[in-house]
Amino acid sequence: MAHGKDFESRGIEISGLTLNLEKMMSQKSGAVKALTGGIAHLFKQNKIDEVNVVSSTGALSLSKVPGELLVIGAGVIGVELGSVWQRLGSKVTAVEFLGHVGGMGIDMEISKNFQRILQKQGMKFKLGTKVMGATKRPDGKIDVAVEAAAGGKNETLTCDVLLVCVGRRPFTKNLGLENVGLELDNRGRIPVNNRFQTKVPSIHAIGDVVAGPMLAHKAEDEGIICVEGMAGGAVHIDYNCVPSVIYTHPEVAWVGKTEEQLKEENVPYKVGKFPFAANSRAKTNNDTDGLVKILSHKETDRLLGSHILGTGAGDMINEAALAMEYGASCEDVARVCHAHPTVSEAFREANLAASFGKAINF
Repeated sequence: MAHGKDFESRGIEISGLTLNLEKMMSQKSGAVKALTGGIAHLFKQNKIDEVNVVSSTGALSLSKVPGELLVIGAGVIGVELGSVWQRLGSKVTAVEFLGHVGGMGIDMEISKNFQRILQKQGMKFKLGTKVMGATKRPDGKIDVAVEAAAGGKNETLTCDVLLVCVGRRPFTKNLGLENVGLELDNRGRIPVNNRFQTKVPSIHAIGDVVAGPMLAHKAEDEGIICVEGMAGGAVHIDYNCVPSVIYTHPEVAWVGKTEEQLKEENVPYKVGKFPFAANSRAKTNNDTDGLVKILSHKETDRLLGSHILGTGAGDMINEAALAMEYGASCEDVARVCHAHPTVSEAFREANLAASFGKAINF
């Protein structure tokens, strides 16, 4: 913001601005220690050297800003960390096997707009591309061989740091599960019933080691209702109402069905959209990239999916999750008074568009 035109356009002039990466990393380490100190014994050293070839862990502890950073994977973690280092001055290229950014579950229209915004910020993408191998050169740089996912001519990309972000696996190895009679499914997860019981009734499992998205808030909810179930209470969780967030700038957040899923399931639907360029708070903040996209049932008006690309999307999506959990219609949301001026008015406007065919302020 300071080096760009945002501060300048507001009459704020700054000179001599520099990055103290060591101090930034010290603050980050203190925050991480406070949040994870109690479970530090669960983490093991990654086989990646975490110097030139790094995982998401090593990417948070680099000693200097890489001149060129190559990210394998343009999913959630890849774009989050790639955008961080791009903002700190690195030239970032993300290589992705799939044909879109943002990983699995993201709405394709949102993904395309998200990619366009990141490219405008300076990130580069090679989509539909697979990595064939990497070689470290005598000068310390890394040559990465890539080719089109569908097959084609090899290409070599050179970088100072290679960041591997190809997803996470359940931490279920070397736990002695076989000693108590537990088996894993074909993806290394522990099968459980709807009360989170394993095949051994006295053993329950939740979170990343069972099916479902590897999200902290999903695991937290599972933990609560699992214990409530042990105490004889009702056990219910609607995974369709578990939100996902990509913590970039702008953020991306969604809950419920994508447009692609509704088409595949032959569900009749309507679409309501509202751009932040038409939102007064976003315009005042000079932060107008993105939009809210709402999907509703064509016949019942029930809210089926909410997709937000914009600053504060991770906070706004919780209103959508609440509405969906209670089976709200888009009209229900549209008739709720929203404070003005706020970016959350865009969520109301998009619901208006889905329910009545047109937003008020666009």
